[in-house]
Amino acid sequence: MTTVIDQTQQIYNSDYTIKGQLVDSHTRCVHYHSQLDIIALRFKCCPNTFYPCFKCHDELNNHSIDKFHVGDHDKVVICGDCFTQLTADEYLKSGSICPSCQGRFNPGCSLHYKLYFEF
Repeated sequence: MTTVIDQTQQIYNSDYTIKGQLVDSHTRCVHYHSQLDIIALRFKCCPNTFYPCFKCHDELNNHSIDKFHVGDHDKVVICGDCFTQLTADEYLKSGSICPSCQGRFNPGCSLHYKLYFEF
């Protein structure tokens, strides 16, 4: 079961933690909070934590992002509606729709792919 510890800081589950400047329990943050902003991302540098965006990562850490390669099989994206975890490839091929709950992802996130994934 996913539990909201503090909406402005983290969502905790025994399998993962979502940290950032969260504004709700669907992984929206102060930087990106439209109805479609419902994903969080995991980076190699912080293997047990998902962040709603690169800005949240940078605000909470004193190191640069170390990105997963799109060909890696690691689960690096989490849906903020159903908390299904996806590989980068699954996410990029999803058509901005969660394959599990059909929640809609923000297609504008494609502008930031190079910040999140190594191609």
